[in-house]
Amino acid sequence: MHSPYIRHLGDVALGGRPVRIDLNVRRLYCENSACPKVTFAEQVPGLTVRYQRRTPLLQNLVESVGVVLAGRGGARMLRILNVGLSRCTVLAQLMRVPLPPLVTPRVLGVDDFALYGDTYGTLLVDADTRLPLTLWEGRDAEQLSRWLREHPGVEIACRDGSLTYRQGIADGAPDAVQVSDRFHLWQGLSRRVQEVAAARRGCLPEALPAPHVTGAELADTAATESESADTPASRHARRLFESVHALTDVGRSYSSAARELGLDRRTVRKYARARTWHEVVRRPPRRPSTLDPYLDYLQQCWDEGEHSAKILHQELLAKGYLGHYQRVKMAVAPLRRGLPLDEPRERPPSPREAARWIITAPDRHGPHTTDRLRRLLEHCPELRETHELVRQFADMLHDRDAAPLPRWLDALQASGLAPLAGVATALREDQHAVAQGITTPYNSGVNEGRITDLKLQKRIMAGRAGVPLLRHRVILIAHIRRRYGDTPLTASR
Repeated sequence: MHSPYIRHLGDVALGGRPVRIDLNVRRLYCENSACPKVTFAEQVPGLTVRYQRRTPLLQNLVESVGVVLAGRGGARMLRILNVGLSRCTVLAQLMRVPLPPLVTPRVLGVDDFALYGDTYGTLLVDADTRLPLTLWEGRDAEQLSRWLREHPGVEIACRDGSLTYRQGIADGAPDAVQVSDRFHLWQGLSRRVQEVAAARRGCLPEALPAPHVTGAELADTAATESESADTPASRHARRLFESVHALTDVGRSYSSAARELGLDRRTVRKYARARTWHEVVRRPPRRPSTLDPYLDYLQQCWDEGEHSAKILHQELLAKGYLGHYQRVKMAVAPLRRGLPLDEPRERPPSPREAARWIITAPDRHGPHTTDRLRRLLEHCPELRETHELVRQFADMLHDRDAAPLPRWLDALQASGLAPLAGVATALREDQHAVAQGITTPYNSGVNEGRITDLKLQKRIMAGRAGVPLLRHRVILIAHIRRRYGDTPLTASR
């Protein structure tokens, strides 16, 4: 024994009060003159650790809070628990926690994620245990192939359609079976369907039901159109209508057409959605509102001689109308000029909405959507062919049968639609992985879930975390959840 000294150890709070343990320990020395240690202190198992002023229980609490809440959040939580540590100390203790040993998975999931700005990273996940393995900055093939060579034994690799990851897996694990994820396959096809619908904008208004027009209304409309056909406003509207439709009907976007014509994008959208130039000259019918169910009653009261908007509003309130008086006043304004009430009109579907109708399973359509989709497909043969090809691919995914895949790719190529032909070219280059994605139960769902969790952890640290700290937290927090999240709590009696 060389000498005694008192060691001060912090421990977890007791009864809401901070605890400090004053421990009298001995300092020892070694009689071996060749020993580099002159003196050393004795350790109490379960209570002390070398070079540490916290008990193992408190140290485990600090590390766990740091993993779950990171720096500032962890420091605040520890302060609530009567443990005063700065955010830098919490992060330093977090980085000292050793990562669990990495075991080469049999089924590997590979996916990318946005790190910051235009910088991306790569995340590797064990698809069997659903635990993250590692992550790094960048998404090039060389990094992935080097990791696979350092960790041999991967039998199946799940990925998206990325050419980079395809090359990295082929170089690093040439014997591994590559599986192209079904979700990404369906997502890529959906985007091409939207491009096809955008190129057929002129067909989209045909999805609306034909309005019922009486002979008198048709005659009035023709007379009005003939009267307004030679005005400067009508000539300007007709010229813009033809210019806008000449661009948008061939697939040009609203923004591209606006740049070429020198117009605002909203102006181009208004002219592109109009079926005739007369709709642009006249104020288009309004959108549906909360007053629509009461229009018949409003017309009845007006015909009976009640023309006060204030009294009409009070009567509608008694009927259950919850809108403002100003809406009633604006609704009866056409009646004061001898015009009929302004009826709402349904707008044509957008290309995105039409694509959603096509890619959605028919049994999930409501009667309203089914009727409009039928009308649209009857009018546009290109969209009808696209719908048939999409349903064929959906049947392959549902039946887990990749036998029709070559014929389906030939049909895409022969469709004459450039977006679908591009899909066929891309899938042919990766046909084996696509077939595996259709037939096998493996997919990248666990990768997407882990990336969602990774983005949450990154935002908790306000985007200031480097890759090493982010890697530490993502891996450790997954193991903490596995250790504590699946254990049921039992109540003691």
